[in-house]
Amino acid sequence: MSNISIIGLGQMARVLAARALDGANTVEVIGREAVKAADLADALGRGATAGTVGAAPAGEIVILAVPHGSAVPLVSLYGDALAGKVIVDITNPFNPSATGVVTPDGTSVAQEVAKSAPASAHVVKAFNTVFGNVLTQGRPLDVFIAGDDAQAKASTSAFIESIGLRPMDTGDLKMAQWLEGAGVLMMGLGRHGVGNFNFSLGVDIAS
Repeated sequence: MSNISIIGLGQMARVLAARALDGANTVEVIGREAVKAADLADALGRGATAGTVGAAPAGEIVILAVPHGSAVPLVSLYGDALAGKVIVDITNPFNPSATGVVTPDGTSVAQEVAKSAPASAHVVKAFNTVFGNVLTQGRPLDVFIAGDDAQAKASTSAFIESIGLRPMDTGDLKMAQWLEGAGVLMMGLGRHGVGNFNFSLGVDIAS
């Protein structure tokens, strides 16, 4: 069981919170609108709580379920309150048409978050290659992750497994830029090759 804090009140935050509770994890939800955060915690039930923006999150794992442009400013706002935490960045830095990313070549949102986080915090990229609508369906999914700290990736992987999904380690945090590019690939597949967004990317391991 993991202690999870989710910053954000959108679809992915809600879905991840519900799945986390299904996996017997403890969940704290945090949003800029305290009333909405409290309402979400009440709706989730099962001991979910609402935290306060800027205060130290209760969870050892802190999930950034916010727009990509808010991730770095949010981590800077929290500052030392994130010391020792595993910070999971799930964002996709799409351009307005979702045909590319807005981050400069050679970097990613996750890498920029790591630069803003306390030295004792560790950033893991995860969940950006999973559509929220697919995550609600409860079917087996692969979750691609990237990070520089082995223990942080192990903690994130244990959480992923607790919600019935399979973590797939892609390497160190610089791989996050390619995971964010995979988000663009998925948008293209949804619009063209697949024709809808009811699909997932996964690894088929040959026997």
